[in-house]
Formats: sequence, C-alpha cells, structure tokens
Amino acid sequence: MGMTMTQKILAAAAGLESVEAGQLIEAKLSLVLGNDITSPVAIREMDKMKTEGVFDKDRIALVPDHFVPNKDIKSAEHCKCVREFAKKHDITNYFEVGQMGIEHALLPEKGLTVAGDVIIGADSHTCTYGALGAFSTGVGSTDMAAGMATGKAWFKVPSAIRFNLVGKPSEYISGKDVILHIIGMIGVDGALYKSMEFVGDGIANLSMDDRFTIANMAIEAGGKNGIFPVDDLAIAYMKEHSDREYRIFEADEDAVYDEEYTIDLSTLKSTVSFPHLPENTHTIDEIEAMDDISIDQVVIGSCTNGRIDDLRAAAAILKGKKVAEGMRLIVIPATQAIYLQAMEEGILKTFIEAGGIVSTPTCGPCLGGYMGILAEGERCVSTTNRNFVGRMGHVTSEIYLASPCVAAASAIAGKIARP
Repeated sequence: MGMTMTQKILAAAAGLESVEAGQLIEAKLSLVLGNDITSPVAIREMDKMKTEGVFDKDRIALVPDHFVPNKDIKSAEHCKCVREFAKKHDITNYFEVGQMGIEHALLPEKGLTVAGDVIIGADSHTCTYGALGAFSTGVGSTDMAAGMATGKAWFKVPSAIRFNLVGKPSEYISGKDVILHIIGMIGVDGALYKSMEFVGDGIANLSMDDRFTIANMAIEAGGKNGIFPVDDLAIAYMKEHSDREYRIFEADEDAVYDEEYTIDLSTLKSTVSFPHLPENTHTIDEIEAMDDISIDQVVIGSCTNGRIDDLRAAAAILKGKKVAEGMRLIVIPATQAIYLQAMEEGILKTFIEAGGIVSTPTCGPCLGGYMGILAEGERCVSTTNRNFVGRMGHVTSEIYLASPCVAAASAIAGKIARP
C-alpha cells in the first residue's frame, strides 16, 4: 500500500520503512515551537520532569507574540517566564520585541522550517509550515514540554484527503478564498484528524503567501495538518530564507485517500465566512443579493493574512481612497521584516492616508487579546482565521472572515463589499 506525503515524512522521522493510517509512532522532531501563552505551561511541566535541560537549544523556537508588546501585568509575567527560560537554556531562536513577529510568519522567514521537517507547536496554527512540504501540527503544552525535553513526540498517523487544485484564480482571488471555499464545502470537522494534501497544476498559480494561508487554516476544517508538494517556487523560497538542508517527499501513485476533491480555481468567487463558524461561507455574489451588512471595524493581519502579498493587495484597493466615516481600520504586519518592507514600498503610508492605523507585529485582536476588541453588537471584517462567539470581544459581536481584498473594499464601503 502506498503512502501519502505526510505518511512518508512521519515514517522517515520514526525510522520506519512504512507507516499506515491509525498507526501509533514515536517520531524525532525537527523543531518545537511555543509562544507567550502556551510556553509558560510547558515550562512548568518541564520543571516537574526535573530534566537537566532541553534536547537541542537550536531546535526550539520561543516567540512571544499573542500579547506582545505586553498589554497588562499578567501578560508581562508570562513573557518574563519565557524570557528567563530562554536565557537559562541559551535558546538560539528566541524572538521578542524588536526582532519579533507572529510566530507562523516569522519561522519560515527566519529559515527555521523546511521541507521534510517534523514540527510541533503549542499553537493550533502550527500547520502553516505544510506550505513548504513539512509535517507540522499543533499540540498541547504538555506535549510541547515533552518535545523540548526529549526531541520526540508520539503521533497517530493520519489518513488523508486529496485536494486537486486546477486552473488559475481570477483577479482579487487569493489563498484565503481558496481555503474558505474548501472549509465551506467540507465543514469544520470535514478533515478531522486527517492530512489535507493539496496537489494539482493549479498550485503553480498560487504564491507562497497563498500557500501559507491555505495550510494555516487546515485546522479550521479539523485537519491534523495541511501540506503542499515541493515545487520550484517552494525551493526558491527555502533557498532565499534558509541554509538548512531540506528533504522532498512525494506521495506514492497508489497512496490511499479517504476522499478526493477537484477544485477549479478559475471558478472561485471572493468568499466570506459569516458568524460563528468558518464553514458558514457565502460568495460575494450571494452577499450582494442580501441586505447590506454594515461593519464597524476591519482588521488586516494575523498569521493567516499579515504577509507582504496581503498588505500589497489591500493597499492597492485603498490607494487614494478613504475608509468610511466611523470605520476603524487596523493593519498589523506579521513580522518586523514585513513591516519594514511595507514601509519602504509606501504601503504603510497608503493605509494611514486612507484613515487606518498600523500596529507593531502581534496576534492582538485575532484572539480577543488587545488592539481591536469588539463591543456589544459590533461587526468586524477580519483577515484572521476564526470567528467563534466572543472570539474578538463581546459575545454579541460578529466576525466576518475574508481576504485582504474584501477587507479593504469593505473598509471603504462601510459594509461587506466586492473588491
């Protein structure tokens, strides 16, 4: 029986010739990731283990990003805990204020994730790195602690769903529209504990930023991970950002998939996820047939859509225009490097002249942390990844997930609008 891409990576990490869906394995880890919310819990668990140190100071990444710069005393204490742990164990890859970024944008940018890696992170959107042909998945803080101590983790080998992407997206259609379409199609548990494997000629028409977005939101369909084959674009990205050796795994021709879907990218419309689940999707055509949905706030950023392509797309729509009266437009570049590039390209000037604000890199409003909390009854169009009840503030507030293009157009119109 053939193996999928994910199964081949896990077999290699476990030192086995082959694995099959449902099999329990112990695999060696390439990288262990934690942030300012999840790492303190893992650190306390490590203290209970009474280990002498970490398995490899170069293969742990600690990125305070959720409440950084610190919003209050508690968040400051969390970051202090992580900072002191990093100093005690001489952790190479510790990034805070000044060097920081949102973890899932920062790690590929820093060259810490490459094809063939096995990566765990105490954050559900760790699946982002599948865009580079790595197996990466979110775990709990206890598993993170074990990973930091031993360099290993237990996995149940996932079965897979194959998504065959064909065609070329139309103007204004991005990776966010692709993944929202898929989640709307299969549901938030449609890929529960399965590998979402993206293949097909259409991938050549997706930028790396598109692929990061798609892999990032695999968890929103219940996926264990999302993964793309390694093509010339992915290789070029890795060579630009990393000096690490990578290893390319390809699915066998007779690999077994639970389901297979073909998606023609040329037919996709701008897609918006309505409250209160990512699967509650509507195309822009459907939305225009509804009564206007007025909004109070727009957020452009996050580990899903805070990369340079996202900012460029939004700025192109906002150039020379103003946001609607009373609109709060909050733009959050995902890393310092992206912030600097956007500044040099004049993108930040465009946002500010349009009436928006630009924040330092942070997860901030995505998880209801700070920098954009919603009041009772308020509505927000956001390029983030979740729109659960109370996710960004008051339980009666509403979050509409969309692409940067839709978000920018909506900020101008004061309602959900077509780019």
